[in-house]
Amino acid sequence: MDLDVRIPYDRHYAELGRKTEALFQALRESIVNGTLTGGTRLPSSRKLAALYGLSRGSANAAYEMLVAEGFARTETGSGTFVEPLASMSGAARRKGEGATIALSAWGERLVADRDRFGFVERHPLPPVDGEGRISFRLRETDAELFPAEAWKSALHAEIREMTEAFPRIAAPAEGYLPLREAIAHELRRERGIRADAANICITSGSMQAIALLSMLLVRPGMPVVAENPGYAGFRRAVTAQGGALIAAGVDDDGIVPEDWDAGLLLVTPTRQFPTGAVLSAKRRAALLDWARRGAVIVEDDYDSELRWGGRPVEPLKALDREERVVYIGTFSKTMFVDLRIGYVVLPDVLTEPFRLAKALLEPHPSALVEQRALAHFIGSGAYAKHVRRMKRTVGRRLLAFQESVEARLAPWFRFVPADAGLHMYAEWRGDPADYARLRATCAERGVDWSLGDRLWEGDAERPCMALFGFAHLREAAIAAGGAVIEAACRGLGGE
Repeated sequence: MDLDVRIPYDRHYAELGRKTEALFQALRESIVNGTLTGGTRLPSSRKLAALYGLSRGSANAAYEMLVAEGFARTETGSGTFVEPLASMSGAARRKGEGATIALSAWGERLVADRDRFGFVERHPLPPVDGEGRISFRLRETDAELFPAEAWKSALHAEIREMTEAFPRIAAPAEGYLPLREAIAHELRRERGIRADAANICITSGSMQAIALLSMLLVRPGMPVVAENPGYAGFRRAVTAQGGALIAAGVDDDGIVPEDWDAGLLLVTPTRQFPTGAVLSAKRRAALLDWARRGAVIVEDDYDSELRWGGRPVEPLKALDREERVVYIGTFSKTMFVDLRIGYVVLPDVLTEPFRLAKALLEPHPSALVEQRALAHFIGSGAYAKHVRRMKRTVGRRLLAFQESVEARLAPWFRFVPADAGLHMYAEWRGDPADYARLRATCAERGVDWSLGDRLWEGDAERPCMALFGFAHLREAAIAAGGAVIEAACRGLGGE
């Protein structure tokens, strides 16, 4: 039989980038929401594969996943049938109607903020570039730049050592000490931060550090300052704790300081997210002066280590003499995002509370093999060599972007200058309706970019913005993509 209802395969494939998983999710969603009713016979795997341009193996695998989860059943000689909802297993029914379970206030706020901040359960894979398709969406750097063999060697060495030492393997909740010592050394050398390993805690990425700090520092109703636009993960963590967000304005010099009646501020001073603006020295001094009155500043230094030109920018933590700044760093940009190793540098007074909070969630540190391998990777000099190579290569790509995209699109977009990081920020100069037409036209021609709509707080008027990731693209692709966008802009009817 033919599938006489439409399942959301294209949407799931755009989110996941994996055909089998996308087909399974599309079928599962259609079953749970009643589009495919119990008893419906599904097409043969051959017909399903032809319908969605898949291999028959992918279609069979999706059906096997449906059966394993209790969404479908197979009948020898008859085919695959949708299971009635009432007979599904507990695993299959979790997504449907079930018993009402009361959540805590924290849980209710977390769920309520889902649509507000665009939260998803999984981090979707970026779409795969097909022939003639160029995506400027935010991504990691080019995988070919990563020293995979050196990293595998470090991993294998630690696996062998841990295997030989088993079971006498242990590390505190705050993380592997040699890695914390290596980070402290790098921060003193590269960032001017007088860090001690005792004040450093390894986290599962920067977001875990932000969430734990919010749990420790934010009380219900407490005013908390966040950049606007800014990182949605911080706002989500604050509102889940019941904090009252104060949206702080941002311009081409970074956050605009005010005399906020608040006890906590999250800021990205070395490279504001998403604009890339560098906070001026005068404003840095103003923020530190504000914090001296009893507030805490959480400084998220997410990618300024990747600076392609100009002098290195001093973090707020390097200027902090009153122990008011918490510094967060991550290896997600310089290594790869799925490594999930970040760190936080804490004032003395927060070190023990943070350690206890981390130990509550992870009594034993996760990714210990990776932590040990990263300590070896840094200590051997391989990490510094890798970062230097990234700076050279991606710096050339930034220059190509500035020449091939920024210069071409200047009549239509206002770009914020940048000499660091992996993306460029721009604001559309024209009408929002024209911007929507431009994006649709470019998408038809195989070019797209990130929008960042969820990075704004409140209902105030906001510009149509674009985030152009360039680090994963070769210079030729950058130039070709810029030409497509320029031609589409000219086609709107004027410069």
